[in-house]
Amino acid sequence: MPAMNNEAVKLFTMVYKSQGQYDEAERLCNRALEGHEEKLGPMHPDTLNTVQNLAIIYRNQGRYDEAEQLYGRAVEGHEEKLGPMHPETLGTAQNLAVVYWNQGRYDEAEQLYGRVLEGYEEKLGPMHPETLGTVQNLAVVYQNQGRYDEAEQLYGRVLEGYEEKLGPIHPDMLRTAQNLAVVYRNQGRYDEAEQLYGRVLEGYEEKLGPMHPETLGTVQNLAVVYRDQDRYNEAEQLYNRALEGHEKKLGPIHPDTLETVNGLATLYQKQSRYNKAEQLYRRALEGRKEKLGLTHPDTLRTVNSLANIYREQGRHEEGNLLGIS
Repeated sequence: MPAMNNEAVKLFTMVYKSQGQYDEAERLCNRALEGHEEKLGPMHPDTLNTVQNLAIIYRNQGRYDEAEQLYGRAVEGHEEKLGPMHPETLGTAQNLAVVYWNQGRYDEAEQLYGRVLEGYEEKLGPMHPETLGTVQNLAVVYQNQGRYDEAEQLYGRVLEGYEEKLGPIHPDMLRTAQNLAVVYRNQGRYDEAEQLYGRVLEGYEEKLGPMHPETLGTVQNLAVVYRDQDRYNEAEQLYNRALEGHEKKLGPIHPDTLETVNGLATLYQKQSRYNKAEQLYRRALEGRKEKLGLTHPDTLRTVNSLANIYREQGRHEEGNLLGIS
């Protein structure tokens, strides 16, 4: 294949990512990065853009430490070449904040998102899609911190802006609607959550197909709503669909796959199907220790769930061995 310019690399990378073909996207980006570093130098804008594209692929694969290193390099290079308030710098800083969020470093993510949001509002205005994307990311941090009212306010702002700028079934619009549905679920507003998830799922299946990771994530979220309402058969069907898809598209120890495993284990626990629940929690725990580390909030959540399984069966010593009294 002849050498490709940076726009071609970016285009092909986007195509591979949209199809979930991350290995192909990684191969292409590494090849392009090697060529750019040799021909243009490590600080050339095309080199830095390729660094960032590779970081995006690593993040999508759950390789957060590698992604953080590359985003840090790109932020430093953009700040030196373009300045701290340039949109390219701000966009890269936002991507680094996403990695902090993936790693459970919510305070650092919130701080960086705040800096990016201030820059975008000044440079692009409050209704620009990049600004609205940052508002949404900040809302996700609030959501993970249990600050649901603040998150809901920010999601409302984003939905209003996206509907006006992008239309009702644009992927960014659907992603925001899904995040708002998560807030509704966490607040116990199940009917509103189910209705919103149904709308999002229909949109994703139409725009991205039934096996795309975004579609599968929505399937899983709808399963959680059913589970929380004790609609166990419907929930199990959706969890199994999401798990099969995630394993096929992302692999068995990708963080999204492990979240589905953990969720299905919770469903079995609620049904007192302890053997199946324990088996899945152990799988989720081993994977999360490997991919996220022992102190990540998701890992600790699985530890706590496994300890609860032991306690519910009177196996207190095993629960204590996990560090949970």
